Amino acid sequence: MNAMRETTITTESEHEVLPCLCCGHCDPRSEAATPPRSRYATRILGALLSIVLLGLGLVLARADAGELPGDSAYNLALPLVDQDGKPFAFADGRDRVHIISMFYTSCKYVCPLIIDTLLKTERELAPNQRADLDVLLVSLDPDNDTPDALKRVADKRHLDGRRWRLARAEKAGVRRLAAVLGIQYKQIENKEFSHSSALVLLDAEGRIVARSDRLGEADAEFVAAARRLLGGH
Repeated sequence: MNAMRETTITTESEHEVLPCLCCGHCDPRSEAATPPRSRYATRILGALLSIVLLGLGLVLARADAGELPGDSAYNLALPLVDQDGKPFAFADGRDRVHIISMFYTSCKYVCPLIIDTLLKTERELAPNQRADLDVLLVSLDPDNDTPDALKRVADKRHLDGRRWRLARAEKAGVRRLAAVLGIQYKQIENKEFSHSSALVLLDAEGRIVARSDRLGEADAEFVAAARRLLGGH
């Protein structure tokens, strides 16, 4: 009997339980019978596997979040407020094609021409293309361009509020956006601004696809670039 019991104990002690692949934990009975070096190696293997799984999870999470391309203008963190007083982020424009420009409401000459040119550019597009295009005009003069001032311009020019947003940012944000878009401006006397008049076309990921400084008429090359983005010829 005693011999039989000893034989059974020996057999159980020689049977090693495999460790958990995620944490390297082993059943205590098997740890007692496993040499220390073997137990150490198993734990290292489990820890390495955990790190690999964690890294894979982070990669998948980034893919789900849809990481922006490095050259996307939407990498700029810029809070804005539109003509209806609604706050939004510049990067909220992602997933839609945009034309972006900068202006200010008290401008008497160049800025009205910028809006005229945008409207003429839109008219060159098919109705379904126009429906998929958004326009963002950001003020160069946040001190004076309140949401009410922006709203007056939008109403006076009969701009489609479903696709057109006139917005303001803080001064530092205006400077950063102008740098990203390549728009130059400088405040001069009598609360006026000297500024470039670029229209900038962004794809749905916020990459700059085309730009135009032509005013008063639609730029054919700029329109063609917009049509390609919007799925037309």
